[in-house]
Order: sequence, then C-alpha cells, then structure tokens
Amino acid sequence: MYAPIWEAFVNIKGSAMRKFGILAIAGGVILATPALAEVELSFYLGSQSLPHSNFTGDIAGVPLDRTMKLEGRSFEAPPYYGARAVYWRDSGWGYGVELTHAKGYASDADRAALNVDRFEFSDGHNIITANIHRRWEDQWWNGRLTPFVTAGVGVAVPHVDILPTGGTHTFGYQLTGPAVRLGAGVSMDLTDRIAAFGEYQFTYSDNTVDLDGGGTIKAALKTNALNFGLSYKF
Repeated sequence: MYAPIWEAFVNIKGSAMRKFGILAIAGGVILATPALAEVELSFYLGSQSLPHSNFTGDIAGVPLDRTMKLEGRSFEAPPYYGARAVYWRDSGWGYGVELTHAKGYASDADRAALNVDRFEFSDGHNIITANIHRRWEDQWWNGRLTPFVTAGVGVAVPHVDILPTGGTHTFGYQLTGPAVRLGAGVSMDLTDRIAAFGEYQFTYSDNTVDLDGGGTIKAALKTNALNFGLSYKF
C-alpha cells in the first residue's frame, strides 16, 4: 500500500526533499525507541471532499486563472485512506506522524475549459505531517468514550496527472509545498488494545506544480474528511 509513496521519496530531487527524508528517518528511529507511555497505531478510511480553489499559472504557455471544485471520489480505486502513529504521555498529550492519501479530480467541464484530457491527483494528494495530539480519556458515556484533537504541520506530495490535449503528460509524484492538518474526534475501546474511532479532519496545502511540457500551476488545496478507523495500542 505504501510502495508508491516510498517511490516518490526516492525519485523526487532537491535538497529540501533530502532534508525531509532525513527527518522522516529520524522520526522512524524515534518511533522504534521504547517509550515511557502508550504507543498507538491507527488506520482509517472515510469520505473526503475538496472545496473550491483558485488555480493560477500557465499550461504550456496558456495562462490559467480558474476557480475549480475538484471531486474527491473517496470510494473509487485507489480509495481515500490514512495512517498515523502516536506516542501518548500520561498527561494526555501525544505526538507522532501521519499520512493521508486524499484525491482530487477536475470535472469534465473544467477539463474542457482548460483544454486538457486529464487533470487530477488520482494516486494521492498525499499529506504527510508531524502531529501533536491531546486526549481526555474516558470522559463521556460513563467512561466509554475518549474525545481527542489533532494538529500537524508537514508537506504535500501529490501524484500529479495532467495531460494537455496534444501536449506532454505530467505523471509522477512531486513535493509541492507545505501543509497543515486539524482534526477532532472520539474513540471507544473495544478491547484493552483495540479501539474504534471517528473523526473530522481538515487539511490545507499550498501547492506549486511543475509541468513537464512547460508551465506551472499554483493552488491552495483544502480537504474536509470524515474518517472511521481502528487503533492498536501497545
């Protein structure tokens, strides 16, 4: 499931990506180190949408300035999903890392207006963040429910799939800019180690996409998502 994302890290060039790779490796070492408190791994699916965004720049020399609402298509392959790892301290604070595999497709009308055959982030508008978390254990429903909130900062690594009609196909992962994440939800213990949860998440990313046939596209992309998943604690 994560092989395409790893390939993106290997193929993307530039000192900024190398620095982020070093940070990612360091984070993996930290997560592999025994902690004083609880470690939690979470996996989720859900429904994700993208509000209207203004796309500017140019496509092969043709100016671009258009407001579009990309389609999320959360349940089409590859589906929308996410995963995170969190260290929880006894104080109720935690920290960790998270990957969200969101998606975005331009409508038929927008593609026709832009004179492109394809305009999508279909193998992921991938958001990778370092998070801080806060939870209030066993607060609701006679101690069965635990509310929590999340905030994170990181990067956007979308898979860009843009093909101007009769032009050059841009197809591959790019490091396009910074990203932030906010979320809130509630979890319920099913066993001592497994919990189910539901949450709302918002992400914001400032993206600059380079086109192989010439041109650059800039857009601030926002996602809204309702996530449902399972957590394993150890």
